[in-house]
Amino acid sequence: MKNRTLQTLGLAVIAAIGFTACDGLGKMVKKANTVQYTVTPNPIEMHGDTVTVTVAGKFPPKYFGKKVVLTVTPVIKYNGGEKELKPTTVIGEKAVGTGTKVPYAMGGSFSYSDRTAYVKGMERATVEVKASGQVKKKIKELPMAKIADGTMVTSLLVKSDEKSIMGKDAFTKTKPVSANSVIYYVVNQSNVRPGEMNNAEMKAFKEFVEKGLAKGYMLKNVSVSAYASPDGEQSLNSNLATERATSASKALMGMFKDKKTKFEAGQKEEFYTNVGKGEDWEGFKSMMEQSEIKDKELILRVLTMYSDLDQREKEIKNLSKTYTEVSDKILPKLRRSMITLSGEELSRTDEQIIALATSTPDSLSVEELLYAGANLTKDINTKLSIYKAAERMYPTDWRAINNAGCIYLMQNKVNDAEVQFDNAAKLDAKNTAVKNNQGIVARWKGDRNKATAFYKDAAGAGPEVNYNMGIIDIMNGSYASAVSNFGSYEAFNMALAKVLNGSADAAVQTIDASDDKDTALGYYLKAIVGARNGKSDMAINNLKTAIGKDSTFKSKAADDVEFIKLRENADFKALVQ
Repeated sequence: MKNRTLQTLGLAVIAAIGFTACDGLGKMVKKANTVQYTVTPNPIEMHGDTVTVTVAGKFPPKYFGKKVVLTVTPVIKYNGGEKELKPTTVIGEKAVGTGTKVPYAMGGSFSYSDRTAYVKGMERATVEVKASGQVKKKIKELPMAKIADGTMVTSLLVKSDEKSIMGKDAFTKTKPVSANSVIYYVVNQSNVRPGEMNNAEMKAFKEFVEKGLAKGYMLKNVSVSAYASPDGEQSLNSNLATERATSASKALMGMFKDKKTKFEAGQKEEFYTNVGKGEDWEGFKSMMEQSEIKDKELILRVLTMYSDLDQREKEIKNLSKTYTEVSDKILPKLRRSMITLSGEELSRTDEQIIALATSTPDSLSVEELLYAGANLTKDINTKLSIYKAAERMYPTDWRAINNAGCIYLMQNKVNDAEVQFDNAAKLDAKNTAVKNNQGIVARWKGDRNKATAFYKDAAGAGPEVNYNMGIIDIMNGSYASAVSNFGSYEAFNMALAKVLNGSADAAVQTIDASDDKDTALGYYLKAIVGARNGKSDMAINNLKTAIGKDSTFKSKAADDVEFIKLRENADFKALVQ
């Protein structure tokens, strides 16, 4: 009875083995190592917060069971967890179901892609494949196989150094000032009558000089343009105009010798520019057009009909009654010297402005305050104090409000900055500089889509907008676009974009021209360039400098798959252990 039982069990085992052999699962398990898996890229990479994996498998001839349904599932295993990707199905030539069919005799292959969100910890990971074969109700697991390393996360090195835009001041060191006066003459004379130097217009001219000197004006020049009326001989009038210019400047020199209006520069001939303009036909025409003289249209026609000046005068004088009116109302106003005093009003000195801005800002204009905040101090707390004072004093000026927000960004006070920019936008809803700054806040708060919308609305505000878009491009995995948007900025982020876009050699030149050329981050990126180019000495030397400046790069380099080919290098091991 016992022998019969053993015989029965033996037959069952033989039957089971035979059945397994027939369905092909056992063979597939036993020879699982003959399946060739490839992963692209390897190591896997993160782009735009996403890890995309393309897996291909190749089955040798006479391997794949004819009735087997094989479920293949890539798994990313990392420190802290694992992530299964979407499974794919491969079936034997007689299997029932859907999937990539593999002939038994010839063998075959499959390829598929899937993506998953990047999870912190995936920077040091492995990609393994698990496969489960099934024939009817029978299921067998094939051995797990490592097929790739992961994950390359170099894009995470991007710096959050967005460029804010401040409202610019319109402050000027000097402001042009001027005063005008006129001296009138008697016909055919060039002497200045005493009454001309004491009329209301000349008194206002004197007052300008007195007050200007008291305010510290720099008076630079007096221009005198003198004219004769278009009656009499043309050659005599030309000389007369020149004489009138000279007499006017001498009269002014005498006026400036007065105790009250004493102005030393105005007492020197070189201070004056005298020009005799001759007969003033243009002035004559203009005054005729504005007059109510009865025959003015006839006189104006004479001006257009005769280019010869003497002939013009003759024809006008032939209108005897009209000419008398012209002589009384028009010509006396043309016998004149036109005087223009030019100068500059000097601003307060930088020392005075910064002293007032930090003590009694109420005494300064908004332009002076904005100038002080932007140019006269490097301390960001002092800058903030000045801009907040300007905001208090000039609450309808968006620039002071916006600029205080920019300082809050420098202090990493994102919520405070957001309030400032939102208030500035209420004053000027379409202001592109403010839109740019609102985009920075949105990005720092983790909303890239909102930031991008702000940057689009900020188009034209300056290269800062494009630079900020370049940062988002790196985060989105759009590296060529990032290089384009960074433009002419020689910055770390531009170098990083070039590395990610496949231009590693060009990136080194950019780093060396940037403010990060001597930073740990700059050296670390150059170490990556060396590793990518197969230059182990360049990689290790730059990595050594980076770690020397910032020891946190030691553990980062140990996990960074950028250096995966150096992990067995003795010098590399010594650096990261």
